[in-house]
Amino acid sequence: MEGDFIKTNEWLLPLSWLYGIGVGLRNFLFDVGILKTRAFNTPVIAVGNLTVGGTGKTPHVEYLVRLLHDKMHVAVLSRGYKRKSRGFRVADENTPMLLIGDEPYQMKQKFPDITVAVDKKRTRGIDNLTSEAEGKPVDVILLDDAFQHRQVKPGINILLVDYHRLIIYDKLLPAGRLREPLKGKDRADIVIITKCPKELKPMEFRVITKAMNLYPYQKLFFSTLDYEPLQPVFNSGKPQSLDAISNENILLLTGIASPRQMNEDLAPLTKSITPMTFADHHNFKRKDIERLNEVFDAMPSPKRIITTEKDAARLSQAENISDAVKQNLYVLPVRITFMLDQEELFNQNIIGYVRKNTRNSILVKGKDDHQSQNSHRTGDRPRTISFRNN
Repeated sequence: MEGDFIKTNEWLLPLSWLYGIGVGLRNFLFDVGILKTRAFNTPVIAVGNLTVGGTGKTPHVEYLVRLLHDKMHVAVLSRGYKRKSRGFRVADENTPMLLIGDEPYQMKQKFPDITVAVDKKRTRGIDNLTSEAEGKPVDVILLDDAFQHRQVKPGINILLVDYHRLIIYDKLLPAGRLREPLKGKDRADIVIITKCPKELKPMEFRVITKAMNLYPYQKLFFSTLDYEPLQPVFNSGKPQSLDAISNENILLLTGIASPRQMNEDLAPLTKSITPMTFADHHNFKRKDIERLNEVFDAMPSPKRIITTEKDAARLSQAENISDAVKQNLYVLPVRITFMLDQEELFNQNIIGYVRKNTRNSILVKGKDDHQSQNSHRTGDRPRTISFRNN
């Protein structure tokens, strides 16, 4: 059920109260204009959350990339968490993971034709991406994990909320996992309830919709995770469907914020699961790899290691991995799917905003052609897309 992963430390609530005062003051200073927010001529779409990790930001950013990158030049700008570099940096196909972080590295490997950049200061990053000195013009910028980065005023602010950790039931840090008070959700143009069970009933959608208590200008969507065929990390074998693990013992290796959903999804599909869990964005050290080698070696056959795309990016840079582990290490890619037949409406919201604000003549022409073809058909015109402040 919704909110079933929430665990709060009630004894830390006094500290949460103090934390809330500090964050609330910061938001107030932005709201009244004492702290400045910048808007940009290039379309900017921000994807983020109110909680610490685990809402599925990367799969949703990847969805936006797939939606847009055939139509225009897309740039993804991230902080590059835990990278071993500073300032603004654009990735190429040979940029090491340590210099840009695991998620940007993963993004560049999957979508080599887009621009992937990192900069802790997002305004500077956007300035650099839109500068003519960077070469290829950027038509739209996707900001990864930027809901709290209020120096930038995005054209669309997308808030992700984990179905299993609904923000309406959570508490502020450190008692809970909220980064800021619940009122922060009011800044969102689009709210997506992520990681929903596929068997969610109509009544449950209605209950969550009412409980979220959104404003009329906000649009609510629901998404679920779909698992793609297993991909070998080190060897050149072919992808394998999840049916292949039905009689295997699985070592589930994760260094993400919320591995529980993945564990629960895979458990019915396999003989047994041995979880090996690390903190989010964990950098695998020599002792971690030695432990991985030992645990896998002790498991009964047939056996396999399954990990996430983000962890695979870090493991690919690790040393001293045994041959047995390399031969049996597979990544489980994920994609998001919109529920309630909402995909087309979501796509219209995104593409409509970008078309309205882009300088890309191809997109504008496509929009004008579509309108002229339908101009003689009253009542069958494209849905009008509008967001506040746009």
